Amino acid sequence: MLAAAMTTRTLTIGQGTYPLVLPSIRDPRLHVASVIITVHVLGQVGLGFWVSVPQILGAILTCWVLEVGITFRQTKAFVWPASAMLTGSGVALILRVVATPPGEPWSFYAVEVFAVVAGLSLLSKYVVKWRGSHVFNPSNVGLVVAFVVLGSTRVEPLDFWWAPLSNLAMVAAYAVIIAGGLLITRRLKLLGLAASFWLALAVGVGLLSASGHCINTRWSFAPVCGTDFFRTILTSPEVLIFLFFMITDPKTVPAGQVGRIVFGVLVAAVSTLLMAPQTDEFWTKVGLLAGLVILSALRPMIERFVPEPRSEADDLRRFARGLLAGGDGMAGGAVRAARAGVAAFAVLALGAGIVAAGAPARGFIAPDSSEVLNRLPQQVDPATIPAVAAGQDVIERLGGSSIDEVVVTLAQNLELENQALLARDGTILTAVDHGDRLREMQGRLDQARDSGTVIVEHYRFDTLSARLLIPFGVQDGFSVGLDGSGTMLRERYDAAGRLLSTEEVPFSNTFAVRRATGARWLNIGVLPIGDATG
Repeated sequence: MLAAAMTTRTLTIGQGTYPLVLPSIRDPRLHVASVIITVHVLGQVGLGFWVSVPQILGAILTCWVLEVGITFRQTKAFVWPASAMLTGSGVALILRVVATPPGEPWSFYAVEVFAVVAGLSLLSKYVVKWRGSHVFNPSNVGLVVAFVVLGSTRVEPLDFWWAPLSNLAMVAAYAVIIAGGLLITRRLKLLGLAASFWLALAVGVGLLSASGHCINTRWSFAPVCGTDFFRTILTSPEVLIFLFFMITDPKTVPAGQVGRIVFGVLVAAVSTLLMAPQTDEFWTKVGLLAGLVILSALRPMIERFVPEPRSEADDLRRFARGLLAGGDGMAGGAVRAARAGVAAFAVLALGAGIVAAGAPARGFIAPDSSEVLNRLPQQVDPATIPAVAAGQDVIERLGGSSIDEVVVTLAQNLELENQALLARDGTILTAVDHGDRLREMQGRLDQARDSGTVIVEHYRFDTLSARLLIPFGVQDGFSVGLDGSGTMLRERYDAAGRLLSTEEVPFSNTFAVRRATGARWLNIGVLPIGDATG
């Protein structure tokens, strides 16, 4: 098929004439490239992908140059590097480098990282081979190695969730990915592989979701748990790209139809097992990608246990009947029953293993703090809080919350922090604070216990504006940043609760809040305006 999809011409350089091999419009690699490039364009113009055009081109051009050079050395011909460009484009679609400037599509920041990862990904197909063909999908193995070696402080994968369906670019991306994926995989006779992977993944992720699985994500205020986790993974455009354009690499999957179905199911099973213990999006995505790396390495073994490609036995129903066949009579029935029992036990054991492996990712949601909070006075009058200026991006992401609700909860949390200090009660802090703010306030509480004096701070807001604080390189979820200014009344009390002094000072701070452990908005940081970026 490859030969039929190529056209050959000649190219004269100096005194030499060399074959020039170009792809034809029928080459399926061009069709895959058109889908991926369209997604790149949508990512730049409508989806806010945190990757620059030079980074994308750096990955693609590196693979282009390497492939042209290697192929010319081997064949003395100039061959259009369609597969290599797909490798570079795939790397650039999924790879992100921490601290890439947002909103700067022409930034050259970390171009060399994209070039190195893409180049090494391409070279893997020349280094790791079996029976004359590469073992791994180049972009798949290159990305997994990059994420594992460099870690989340330097790189991270493209998010599972890109944008709400109210964004027309997101609708267009889904349409392009699904329509292109179905057409291409059907033409290559790989649709069964893609479908078997997705269905098996749905079962595995469904088990995790039913068990209360949660992960932190960069794009959510709260942990993504249960049915939300199931929906996120199964409908993720990134997962769709993985199943349509990465798993379905014709050169790295079994050739027979039965082998491909088995391969798809096993990739889903291994990916689910690797995803199960992960508590953040970074390692969940690495687990998903790594499942394909492992099964690609095991492909020769799989092919030993499935029918010969294009043989009469290469039929899924016949293969299933053969597994359960046991001959006639009572002995044959016993054999069939035994095989069915073994198969059922294997499925149950795999399901139990998935649930057990997911134990570290359960229990994210904090215990109900209403008992602690209900016994405390709520010293906030919403009428004293000024109107909040909030961008459309904040309003869209709040979901069922309103910005006024967020601000009132912030003000309540600040006053409850004061009550925790005065009462020397750490349980109040854990009900209203999280992360850096919790550690800061626990430190102040310890200091109050040691010194016998405590300082509390009452905030009176004159102005408030809200913005999104989006982390990059860590999977802690985004926060609402409330930029506030006004007057702070600082009070100092002794161990007996007597007021020793008061002081009024102006403040100008960013108050970061997030639904880090459940439904309530928690204080996660108070910083001078300008120190919190997003």
